[in-house]
Amino acid sequence: MTKQFHPYHIVDQSPWPFSGAVGLMMFLTGMMEFIYLKSTNMLILGLMLILLTMYQWWRDITRESTYQGFHTNKVVGGLKFGMILFIISEVLFFFSFFWAFYHSSLSPTIEIGMMWPPMGIKSFNPLSIPLLNTLILLSSGITITWSHHSIIMNNFYYSKLALTLTIMLGMYFSILQGWEYWSANFTMADSSYGSTFFMATGFHGAHVLIGSMFLLMCYIRMKFKHLSNHHHFGFEAAIWYWHFVDVVWLFLYSSIYWWGN
Repeated sequence: MTKQFHPYHIVDQSPWPFSGAVGLMMFLTGMMEFIYLKSTNMLILGLMLILLTMYQWWRDITRESTYQGFHTNKVVGGLKFGMILFIISEVLFFFSFFWAFYHSSLSPTIEIGMMWPPMGIKSFNPLSIPLLNTLILLSSGITITWSHHSIIMNNFYYSKLALTLTIMLGMYFSILQGWEYWSANFTMADSSYGSTFFMATGFHGAHVLIGSMFLLMCYIRMKFKHLSNHHHFGFEAAIWYWHFVDVVWLFLYSSIYWWGN
């Protein structure tokens, strides 16, 4: 390996950004194919390519940080700044959905009867599954903070225990949201209410699944002793992402389920 006399990491050429982009394009094209042609071939193929890319890309990053020592303090600082910018972009992403929701609800148009929710739509009871999901995510925020504190104190047993509880709570949230969607008496095609509801809550649900997978990878890395009490930014990034998901849900619950009801 060539000696480096600077703290920065010059990344090697990698095929994974290209294969990930191709997989994502195939996945989104497959979604449209499934909607209009009821075929899942392209969807499954794209998903398989995305999962394969994720595994190999994460494997390379783990090697760079754990075994090759490329993630110096200067590199970690850049990674932190990059994660902050990513979360800001996610905030703006969800801001567009809230903008659409408040635009439609504060001044309902004549096409939906000038009322919100529109006539014929029975919205969800905010004191039922949505409230339970709120308690679940708030509890997961406590357990992930417990896990983070434990790893800083070099107590990996409690860190893994709390992380396991967080992953289980995230999976429980996803199951309940799936049940909620299954029992809904309206669809995305039911006026602007249905489209804003399912777009906002659906993308949040996707972020919960991604966050759960993120935390699961951190748990696996803990099991393989890739993390230490002073070098675990991958875990910190997952914690930041999870707290962001929690905060978005609080806005979703108070806006769409409670106030918009």
